[in-house]
Amino acid sequence: MESKAVSKYVKMSPRKLRRVAALIKGEPVDRALNVLTLTPKAASKALFRTLKSAASNAIATEGSAKVKVEDLVVKEISIDVGPTWKRIRPASMGRAYMIRKRTSHISVIVAEKKEKTKIVEGKK
Repeated sequence: MESKAVSKYVKMSPRKLRRVAALIKGEPVDRALNVLTLTPKAASKALFRTLKSAASNAIATEGSAKVKVEDLVVKEISIDVGPTWKRIRPASMGRAYMIRKRTSHISVIVAEKKEKTKIVEGKK
């Protein structure tokens, strides 16, 4: 069972978000939320909201009795480039410099953790 959450038009560059997203990829959801809480980057707030929404979506679709937060893992997280806002800053001698305010789209997919089964080999 998978669940997805998307945040669009986040006012932060994808490069900054990807640095923090690399910390939580493949981690259990409860541990990933703790890591984002303690990370001193502005990107961690946007990722925290999206990850919490994905976990809530998983619990809401299956019901709270079937799925627990401890059983969920961050399967995939992708940071895509959103539209760039272009602004002009006046410069000396009649020139103008372009300022690019970058935006991002965050997609988080959480899935249930699969239990590792031991394979016992038979003796010959």
